[in-house]
Formats: sequence, C-alpha cells, structure tokens
Amino acid sequence: MATIGYARVSTEGQELTAQLEQLQSQGIDKIYKEKASGVKQDRPQLAAMIDYVREGDTVVVCKLDRIARSTKHLLEIVEALEAKKVAFKVLNINLDTSTPTGKLMLSMLAAIGQFEREMMLERQREGIRIAKDAGAYKGRKPTAMEQSAKVMDLIGLGKTKQAVADEIGIGVASVYRIMKNGKAP
Repeated sequence: MATIGYARVSTEGQELTAQLEQLQSQGIDKIYKEKASGVKQDRPQLAAMIDYVREGDTVVVCKLDRIARSTKHLLEIVEALEAKKVAFKVLNINLDTSTPTGKLMLSMLAAIGQFEREMMLERQREGIRIAKDAGAYKGRKPTAMEQSAKVMDLIGLGKTKQAVADEIGIGVASVYRIMKNGKAP
C-alpha cells in the first residue's frame, strides 16, 4: 500500500516546488511531476501514475485543479482509480474518496469547477462580441500563408529570407514554406 503523489503546473515557467514540498511533508512514497496544461488529457506522467498504482494505494494531489480541469476528466480519472481500488485525496480541501462523504464532495466540487469554467468562457465570448460590435476586435492576425503574395514580392526584390520574415512579422520557416510552394496562391 503506497501513497503516490501527483504534482502539475501548466507551463515550463512555473515551479513545482510548493506542491512537491507539500506532498513530501505527507510522507509520499513516489511523486509524478508534470509541466502541462490541465486541459490536456493525454499527460504522460498522469497516465504513467494511473498505470503504476495498485490496489490499496492512495493518490494524493495538493489541489483538485492540479489533476483535472473538467468534471468529465476528473470523474474519468477517479473512476480509473476506483476500478483499481485506489483511493484519491486532495490535501487543500481534506477530500478523501475512500469515504462516502468524500465521494459526494468530489462530485460536487467537480461540477462547481466545470460551472465556473463555463461561466468564464461565456463572459469571454460576450466580451469578444461586444468588442466586435464596437469595432475594437479584429480577430486573429493573418497567417503566414495569407501573406504569400507579399513574401514572394519581397523575395523577388532580392531580400533575404530572414529580412522578409522580419518585415512581415512571420517566422523564417514560413518564408521557406511559401517559397517551396513556388508562388503565391
């Protein structure tokens, strides 16, 4: 019966230190560490941890959002753990799925988290709509391929590929790709 920790941050620039210290203070036997978005469901360390755990083990995370961002994904993870007879604990809210109360709490918290995310996305869409109506939102900048004619014109003037990329604001690899295609669409 082992206690397995899982620590995750969303970007390479963030640090796992606080989570690792908190998990180590709990006497965790093994810790899986990951730097990946919580929205990504195909996280290698998460998959490795789920594969590693055995009956009687307990998976511990510092916060609920470190393991999943959607209700569906969270419940899939917990279901996979339960199928292996593995308990799940969340330290900051003292949640333990080995108890009936813990199972109920987990479902409620996951639903609230999903609701909050959907509300945030709805507010974002509304903000974009208002900005579009006011003429302040122009959408995405044109992609490099949409600038093929300009790239070919500048190359035709004898500019270097790097100079063309810098002038248009695209990557030099895009300039090569456009040139490989032979001419502007």
